[in-house]
Amino acid sequence: MAHPRVLPSLILLAAASIFPIHTGAQAKSKAAAAPPPAAAAAPVSPDAAVFQLQSEALAWLQALIRINTTNPPGNEIVAAKYIADILQKNGIPSEIFESTPGRGFLVARLSSSAVPDPSRALLLMAHLDTVGVDKSKWSVDPFGGIVKDGTIYGRGVLDDKGPLVANLAAFIALKRTAARLNRDVIFLVEADEEDGGEFGMKFAVEQHWDKIACGFSINEGGETVMKDGKVWYVGIQAAEKVASNVAVIATGTAGHASMPTKNNAVVHLSAAMAKLGEWQAPVQFTAVTRAYFQGLAAVEDTETAKWIQMLESPDRGDHAARYLSNTNPFWNATLRDTVTPTMLQAGIRVNVVPSEARGNLNIRQIPGNQINDLISTLTKVVNDPQVRLDLQPGGREASPNSSLDSEFYRAIVKATATSFPGANAIPMMSPWATDSDRLRMRNVQAYGVIPFPLSETDYTRMHSDDEQIPVDSFNKGIAFLYTIVSGFSVAQ
Repeated sequence: MAHPRVLPSLILLAAASIFPIHTGAQAKSKAAAAPPPAAAAAPVSPDAAVFQLQSEALAWLQALIRINTTNPPGNEIVAAKYIADILQKNGIPSEIFESTPGRGFLVARLSSSAVPDPSRALLLMAHLDTVGVDKSKWSVDPFGGIVKDGTIYGRGVLDDKGPLVANLAAFIALKRTAARLNRDVIFLVEADEEDGGEFGMKFAVEQHWDKIACGFSINEGGETVMKDGKVWYVGIQAAEKVASNVAVIATGTAGHASMPTKNNAVVHLSAAMAKLGEWQAPVQFTAVTRAYFQGLAAVEDTETAKWIQMLESPDRGDHAARYLSNTNPFWNATLRDTVTPTMLQAGIRVNVVPSEARGNLNIRQIPGNQINDLISTLTKVVNDPQVRLDLQPGGREASPNSSLDSEFYRAIVKATATSFPGANAIPMMSPWATDSDRLRMRNVQAYGVIPFPLSETDYTRMHSDDEQIPVDSFNKGIAFLYTIVSGFSVAQ
């Protein structure tokens, strides 16, 4: 029996001559012929398909965790080939497009019987890459796919391999049930989300839009929040903040550390970063954030709901915002632009005063706000001629909000009521960035849903140590996502 860590290599060798991979000129030319589909199995009922897929999906997730796709370098194509093998065994052809060696995206499609209409197509999307880990801080092997005490652990289990597998299970369930589709359903997994998307979604949208053109999409970015053993609400990401990085650069006179001076760059940088870390932007509402807090007030405890309802009152609004910001960091980030010091760099030796010291601010702005205006404000906050703020390259453009009244948004709300009776479905703006922004720029109604019922503590493990999902929540998420996808895509 092969060791689990050898599995991706075996799959890569076995799949190399089966799945079309388009690279360079090939990616721009006619796609290679799709593999012959597997023999069609007799259709099964939706309930039977979902039940069977819950067990299979857990094994898929374990295998994907064992394929290390830490970005950089990513190496997502190995994982894409593993997924291609699963699709092939279910009679679904797929294509892989390489943006650069070892990176790119996989796409597959289930076509409806209707005349193809990209504006009606539904795209199920997720990314294959993950952030890195400090293995010494984990209680288990982060790339082991370990199930322990009814919980699966691993880097990417939440962000974004777990949601990816839920998409895959829903996609295959449509195939196994021989669903009569009212629109094309497209399955997409892509690379490089954790580092800007240059080799993943940007490549897919700009070079191969014909493969993924759609009117609606479901992606990561939302939340299914559980409290006291039941689902409290489903947060549907309909907007996201815009990320920028700003360098804070302090200059001074270099010299011997034995003779301190008042223009020490390290001291000036430290003072500037302290001011910037304390500063808060004013409260600002959008249509999405207003609807979010209105929905939250209906499920929160009486005291918290009282302050939520006072957020826009002229006399108590400021106090309400302070109370809520101090209660929950997510609420604070929802209410305003945020400025977070993340890095410091200075000096070459312990006894040398450097001539320059640098820091970094990670900024997340409400869509529509201008970064240059904020930099001007922050420069006044620092109020130090020895310190300047420089916008760094690589920032993303603001994308429009997705509609809160589209047919797909209403389908997610309906599926929430079916899957979790009594739970509210509320729109949200995520403080984190996702690849949905590139779709929204093309007028796609894109929504973020993490379908697994999790506590707020579970969500804080994303990008952190011991990232995990209880297996029971994973199974419920598989069923929930299938309810969303089938309710929107299967002809009634």
